[in-house]
Amino acid sequence: MDPQFLVFGQLTREYLLPPMGPPRLDAAGGSLLYAAAGIRVWESNAGLVGRVGNGYPGEWLDEFASRGLDTRGIRMLAKELDLREFLAYTDSFEASRINPVSHFARREMTFPKSLLGYQPPDERKSDRDRTLSVTDIPNDYLDARAAHLCPMELVTQTQLIAGLKRGTVSTFTLEPAAATMTPTARRELPALLNGVTAFLPSQEDLRSLFWGAKHDVWQMAEAVSLYGCEYVVIKCGKRGQLLYDSNTKRKWEIPAYPARVADPTGAGDAFCGGFLAGYCRNYDPLEGVLYGNVSASLKLEGSGAFYPLDVLPGLAEARLNALKDMVRQV
Repeated sequence: MDPQFLVFGQLTREYLLPPMGPPRLDAAGGSLLYAAAGIRVWESNAGLVGRVGNGYPGEWLDEFASRGLDTRGIRMLAKELDLREFLAYTDSFEASRINPVSHFARREMTFPKSLLGYQPPDERKSDRDRTLSVTDIPNDYLDARAAHLCPMELVTQTQLIAGLKRGTVSTFTLEPAAATMTPTARRELPALLNGVTAFLPSQEDLRSLFWGAKHDVWQMAEAVSLYGCEYVVIKCGKRGQLLYDSNTKRKWEIPAYPARVADPTGAGDAFCGGFLAGYCRNYDPLEGVLYGNVSASLKLEGSGAFYPLDVLPGLAEARLNALKDMVRQV
């Protein structure tokens, strides 16, 4: 069965020192995987579009398939790609991607040889080998209903959406890369967001975009909506989300579900996946935010992209019902 939901993004080899619990050393990670798992909390399948090198473990791809993820859109290049990603948290949940040696030393842990020579990628520079293109989309994927684009260069997101419009995909959601959210990006956003269903920035991203120009987040959301997207969903971390409907001008505040936070890695991506799944139930943006909120809450409580899929049956639905009573229209 061809997937009805598509996710475009990066796969990584994750080296994670979470705030609590054991480390994850050379494990499957990346925005693509976390967002797809956010969809899988609610839907039976999702198609992945990404790139890996020829050293990427085949058993990981097998596990993705066993979890209901279609891997035909993962392109394995005939060369090695450095997909290592390091992330460490302090006891106060502050994240760091630099100086892995010092973080392992602080925890009195042996530094893994497979992380030697690691340098965090410069998000301002594009890696041509890892940059997705329209040719990476399997023809069968053009029959999908909806697609989410994880953070990447704005021009890449624009080209992928244009390529998907050749098929039946009618719902597009995207999260911008933090490095691209500068005031100069406001010139590029109209080309990207025209016809997009929902734009899903973090509050920090939005403030960077309007640095020195606007100070009220609702004014920022309204300004973004004028570029052509139907909904703006602002992710505010532990404070939840803000939703702006450009058609009706209505605004909502949705508090974060009170989850027990163990590992925040990928929670924002899981939210985006859950939003897409929830929105497509009845094409209701508020329903999308609620579903995304629950996907994120499940991810927060454990490590690894697939943690939300191994929780007690019925837990997601119970949280969804509880969250509906917490919504506030502004």
